[in-house]
Amino acid sequence: MSKLSIIIPVLNEQTTIPIFFEAVEKVHATLKELTFEYWFIDDGSTDQTIATIESIQRNHTNVHYIEFSRNFGKEAALYAGLEYATGDLVAVMDVDLQDPPELLPEMIAGVESGGWDAVSARRVNRDGEPRIRSFFSALFYKLINKISDTHIVEGARDYRVMTRQMVDAILAMPEYNRFSKGIFTWVGFKQKYLEYHNVDRIAGRSSWSFRKLIRYSIEGIISFSPVPLLIAFVLGLVSFSLALVFIIILIFRHFISPDAAINGWTSMVIIILMMSGIQLLSLGIIGRYISNIYLEVKNRPIYLARKIK
Repeated sequence: MSKLSIIIPVLNEQTTIPIFFEAVEKVHATLKELTFEYWFIDDGSTDQTIATIESIQRNHTNVHYIEFSRNFGKEAALYAGLEYATGDLVAVMDVDLQDPPELLPEMIAGVESGGWDAVSARRVNRDGEPRIRSFFSALFYKLINKISDTHIVEGARDYRVMTRQMVDAILAMPEYNRFSKGIFTWVGFKQKYLEYHNVDRIAGRSSWSFRKLIRYSIEGIISFSPVPLLIAFVLGLVSFSLALVFIIILIFRHFISPDAAINGWTSMVIIILMMSGIQLLSLGIIGRYISNIYLEVKNRPIYLARKIK
């Protein structure tokens, strides 16, 4: 009998976990040919998340959890789950039921058919989300797909069912700065997307603030595109060229009209500020890449577990 391992990152989700487990178990009842294995990855929760998981675990031996020593982020939680999953098939799901469990049978069937190595869910709308978040999300996908060789499908969720072969390929990339949406695509394999309409959270509040989403987007761009470095180079080249032009103009101006030397100080201040701004922007872009290199060469673990059960 085949086994499906389900990885569920959680952070302060004590109210949603029982609802999620019940919903997935209803789907499991229709898939008697499969055994389910649950791996809840607690990313430093401060509520009763662990106690809630343990209460379910007492009656279900197929429920497991990893408790992080602190908050390491969803990317670390996904990696930990993939490391400990033992199933022939591996699924990644969010606990808030925005990833409809009803799609699981079709996703599993697609992978088991042998035609696909992964079947993923793709959200075709964002009804119920703030417009500003939807706007920046669409902008991010357009931007990263223009500047990166790794195409990321707009609206694609982490929700997917994968073969063991694909999971092993992902685990072979133990990089510290992780952007799973890009990694899932970068490893290749045959992947299919099931479209569905947005579903609201069943309970609780999302831990993804707008600031965190912006930071996550920047990480994705830095991880899968060198174009920002090219932009920094072009800005430097343009500013250097403009500086040469202005130097030539000032030299001619000095010989043609020596008395004009004291004039034009406003334009000079503007030019200096503009050039300084370009330099600082370029240094910031380069610094962001260097910071990633710095974290990688430290070779710190992606996560630390306080308890695995």
